[in-house]
Amino acid sequence: MRIYTRSGDKGETSLIYGQRVAKNDIRVEAYGTCDEANSMIGLALSHLNHEDWTDKEAFLQTFQKIQTVLFHVGAELATPKGKDVMWKLKKEHIDELEKQIDEWDQSLEPLKNFILPSGHQASASLHLARTVVRRAERISVALEEELDNQLVVSYLNRLSDFLFVAARYVNRQLGGTETPLDPDV
Repeated sequence: MRIYTRSGDKGETSLIYGQRVAKNDIRVEAYGTCDEANSMIGLALSHLNHEDWTDKEAFLQTFQKIQTVLFHVGAELATPKGKDVMWKLKKEHIDELEKQIDEWDQSLEPLKNFILPSGHQASASLHLARTVVRRAERISVALEEELDNQLVVSYLNRLSDFLFVAARYVNRQLGGTETPLDPDV
């Protein structure tokens, strides 16, 4: 299988099942943004290569699953309405995010005000991934009527919350500093 096919040289690409659409089609924008978020998560995790803490392996395994499910979300977004989806997003995927959010959040200091994306490189990168997921969510909202699975938007919403808490958790584990928003600036 070659990496290049030349089939997109005129500004079109294929959805799953072969339907051709413009590369600026809202579906392409939505799943492309999920891909961008997935890459940002990978970048964030790469900042942990030389770090160590008690549950680092479990943390990385959780993220491996998250990245896989995010790929599945992209597949849902790339599948035309009424067609079978290769990997179907399930409510359990959202439940798993919520369970992990609650677990990590219990170990964190309660927030008293907004915080700025900061601290450890991995934490700041997770905040960036969170903002990319929020963009994917906003784009996907425009597709809701075209989606067979309405869980896509819910998953992206919850994933951004998950990434926020994960960023805070990494800062706590690795001694990163959370910078509170200064309301007087």
